[in-house]
Amino acid sequence: MIYFVGAGPGDPELITLKGYKLIQEADLILYTGSLINPEILHYASDQAQKQNSAGLTLEEMVQTMADAFARGEKVVRLHTGDPSLYGAIGEQIDLLIQKDIPFAIIPGVSSFLAAAASIQREYTVPDGSQTLIITRMEGRTPVPEAENLSSLAAHGASMAIFLSVGMIDEVVAELQAGYGLNTPAAVVAKASWPEEKVIHGTLGELPRITKDAGITKTALILVGNFLKDFGRSKLYDKDFSHGYRDKV
Repeated sequence: MIYFVGAGPGDPELITLKGYKLIQEADLILYTGSLINPEILHYASDQAQKQNSAGLTLEEMVQTMADAFARGEKVVRLHTGDPSLYGAIGEQIDLLIQKDIPFAIIPGVSSFLAAAASIQREYTVPDGSQTLIITRMEGRTPVPEAENLSSLAAHGASMAIFLSVGMIDEVVAELQAGYGLNTPAAVVAKASWPEEKVIHGTLGELPRITKDAGITKTALILVGNFLKDFGRSKLYDKDFSHGYRDKV
């Protein structure tokens, strides 16, 4: 079987136990070399073949996995974060199905979750946003017209923007009408890595402070009032009863 494993955001300990065991057992690990923390590869056995997929085409990647499968080897396709977010696994899966090769997907900790831990905030907050929008700015990869940043910003929800920090000026231009330039914002670069950087400011300040910090890639842009303090949850309020507790 081919295992698509989420390697987590960078910290080698932020991987599921199932993913860790599969890496230990793998005969072939095909990994995204530009994004995976190489420390994670230390979990593999000395006999395992470790191959960087950065220089391979889709067809070459799938053929490499198919050849290993044909030899009876256990194959791990190691993706950064969680494979379901910007992982491009669908096209790999389609070709495996065509070749009648079984596969499984092992979830991972996404960088947007690691970023929330780094800034010590929750995206959904009492008396505030109950919605998180995960998206990206249009670049070389297009975005559907209905999902452009200006349209999504109109909701005023918490937002985590992937793959866009290199276009920070354009991001702010798209967001400002929906949020306002005084809305709290943050950038988290390489969330959970030893070299992690976190900067805070308003949406209007974001281009300047991001450039001053030298952040140009591998970063999340976070926008919304969740970055400010909000009231208490009713769940633990002494005046709020539920199925497990009567109000005081």
